[in-house]
Amino acid sequence: MNFWKRLLFFLLTAAIAQTTLKAAPPNVILILMDDMGWRDVGFMGNDFVETPYLDRLAAEGLVFRNAYASAPNCAPTRACLMSGQYTPRHGIYTVVDPRQPPGSPWHKLMAADSRSELDTKVITVAESLQNGGYTTAFFGMWNLGRGRTGPMTPDGQGFDKVVFPENLGFGKDAYFDDQGNYLSDRLTDAVLAFVEDNRNRPFFAYLPDHAVHAPYEPKQDLLQKYEKKLKQSNDRRDNAAAAATIEAVDQNVGRILQRLTELNLRDNTIVIFTSDNGGTNQFTPPLKGGKGQLYEGGIRIPLVVSWPALKNPGRFCDAPVASVDWYPTLLELAGLKAPEGQVLDGISLVPALENKELPARDYMFWHFPCYVGRATPSSAVRAGDWKLLEFFEEGSSFELYDLKQDPNEERDLSAKNPEKTAELRLILKDWQKKTAAALPSGPNPAFDANASRQRGPNASGGAQQKGSGHTKGQKGRGGQSKTE
Repeated sequence: MNFWKRLLFFLLTAAIAQTTLKAAPPNVILILMDDMGWRDVGFMGNDFVETPYLDRLAAEGLVFRNAYASAPNCAPTRACLMSGQYTPRHGIYTVVDPRQPPGSPWHKLMAADSRSELDTKVITVAESLQNGGYTTAFFGMWNLGRGRTGPMTPDGQGFDKVVFPENLGFGKDAYFDDQGNYLSDRLTDAVLAFVEDNRNRPFFAYLPDHAVHAPYEPKQDLLQKYEKKLKQSNDRRDNAAAAATIEAVDQNVGRILQRLTELNLRDNTIVIFTSDNGGTNQFTPPLKGGKGQLYEGGIRIPLVVSWPALKNPGRFCDAPVASVDWYPTLLELAGLKAPEGQVLDGISLVPALENKELPARDYMFWHFPCYVGRATPSSAVRAGDWKLLEFFEEGSSFELYDLKQDPNEERDLSAKNPEKTAELRLILKDWQKKTAAALPSGPNPAFDANASRQRGPNASGGAQQKGSGHTKGQKGRGGQSKTE
């Protein structure tokens, strides 16, 4: 009799412990890279760049092979991530650049105005988690409001701890400080310190690292390594400076995983690694387009999620997902409700983590009524495998692609399939109207076909390397800057 009592007590205790484990809100580390394209890492098929820690993360986690940024450049994607909303709802469509305002002479149309700051009326995912008992921290590039403190900064948008590169002694857009410290290393140091300080409470760490935005300033040892490898490569997508920068990021992902293990936090910490937009055109083939464009190359991104509670790790998910999905996903994981009165455009990805089918969604939308680099104002909708793009120049033109048969968008089917084109056109136009999406206001009276496009933070050209490594005391990098 005593044996059965002891066995019953053991089973009840185990059941209670299991229930408690499932009920415990997980810690969250969300790593958002700058300008990392869909195939810039090993687990997405890149055999030039070495990313052993990310590859291990993928082997132990879940890779989303059809992950999208909710916008084709930096600021709007970050706003979508923080708000859980598509761009028309928060009004941040692009990086506001005084060197390329609407009405610039190289713009055919008067581009729509974009907000430069995330409205404080928006309840960010950080605020929701903070209100739900999480300690929250930000490390890196915000780009949703200027200044270090105030209502429009991370400090005023739900983050208990805020670390900008400037707080660590780095100049604007610099990869190195005056002592030769590397930015990704120092940001990771700050993350590790935060994790250790808060290991006994649920935490949310948001790490939007400036890497891997061109022009690159890689570590010398890694640069030399890839310059040697480049001599054996015939792939024009391979770039030594970019690869060196990516591996430096990978090393810091490894440091984060190691520290979580040392602190016995790995079992209850979900690690998310993704990017803010597609890569530059040099790196995105065979996908069409690049950063700034709504073709697949401009919005497809790497996305891997690792969590020991994941069902059947080492899996791939081919369902299309987007940046707006992380807000409802993190709320569900934390057992929290959506903020009252705030529309969330995404869906929870928790079913995918549990090895179940994601709930069906009818459509995914993108809206970019601005100019960036060589890209022109555009909008897009995806319905199943069909994708329709609208280009606002020349009175609006449309392109239609079947992504299942033509993932590289090589065959425009709009003329061959006018019925599907018309159907998706109505859906896109109805969505634009319902969300009060800003549109280009008409021809630009100052347009000059011979005007030279100014390069600034919105530029989306090919990869660049600044010099060959670090020059002590050099804080800025000049030329193309890393503000998006």
